Amino acid sequence: MATNENLPPNVIKQLAKELKNLDESPPEGIKVGVNDDDFSIIYADIEGPAGTPYENGVFRMKLLLSRDFPHSPPKGYFLTKIFHPNIATNGEICVNTLKKDWNPSLGLRHILIVVRCLLIEPFPESALNEQAGKMLLENYEEYAKHARLYTGIHAKPKPKFKTGAISESTTALNVDQTNSSALNADQKNTAPGAALPVISASPSPLAPITVTRGNGQDQPSVAPVETGVSGCAASAATTTTTIRKEGGLAKAQADKKKIDARKKSLKRL
Repeated sequence: MATNENLPPNVIKQLAKELKNLDESPPEGIKVGVNDDDFSIIYADIEGPAGTPYENGVFRMKLLLSRDFPHSPPKGYFLTKIFHPNIATNGEICVNTLKKDWNPSLGLRHILIVVRCLLIEPFPESALNEQAGKMLLENYEEYAKHARLYTGIHAKPKPKFKTGAISESTTALNVDQTNSSALNADQKNTAPGAALPVISASPSPLAPITVTRGNGQDQPSVAPVETGVSGCAASAATTTTTIRKEGGLAKAQADKKKIDARKKSLKRL
């Protein structure tokens, strides 16, 4: 089950909606998956666009979302080795959408589509891989040959993401968020040091039921029952007093019986 430790609850909620939408209606050539332990890591398999040196390849990438997302852009990395001017040898992606052109309103779908478009139209002027950038500008055929070689070796089809996994994770996450919100609300409404109320589905059999009349109808009402630590103490004290009274009464009755028996014995004498 995915957790929300690395992202604020409001971001998690929006993210869950986006991921579910991507799962049910994925962009062309893109399949998204999630990390079951952390929603701040988004995975995607990108199919190499037709007519490019990356055709027939499947490239796995990831987006790392920081805690202040979406105010700051995610960081993108290719996990599959690729020969591309705008993708460093360590997999880092250089694209303006994830840098100076970032806007908090941009969603995951937009980011993934831009990354796939980068495979169609590289930008050698802002190359992270200088060799690929220089080769693309000077000799496209040589660049394409290298790119196809990398694609054939490294970009083989990956094990597919589990079908419906995102929907399951987002559903579970929404339930966790709802439960957490309800718990936090209960904790805020409970004064510090106050005893928690006892919730009962039916009136306590010890609570006297009275009938009041209002609006021409009989309305049963239940006398309030003390709960919590103080309530338990009061109940215990009442019970102890009752036991003592009952014990004293029983002792008095026994003494009376003894006196009556003695009187009867004296009369016989």
